[in-house]
Amino acid sequence: SHIMSEYVRMTDTERDQIDQDAQVFMRTCADAIHQLRTEAHKGVQSAQVKEHRTAVLDFIEDYLKRVCKLYSEQRAIRVKRVMDKKRL
Repeated sequence: SHIMSEYVRMTDTERDQIDQDAQVFMRTCADAIHQLRTEAHKGVQSAQVKEHRTAVLDFIEDYLKRVCKLYSEQRAIRVKRVMDKKRL
């Protein structure tokens, strides 16, 4: 109840700022993963280490994709609610 009352008090401007910050953060994370992937394959290393690093980066990238999908779904719900309010 308390959490919902705090959520309701957010302005559309605050929500828009959170959306913008979230998008920047997700892009930054994707860029960092790409950079790590590039660096992970540099240098001499065993095949096992290379495979392990690739698997870890694949896991992290998949996790980010799932977070981005969840964020997109939540944002779509917000946009739908705004459109519904405007129609009323």
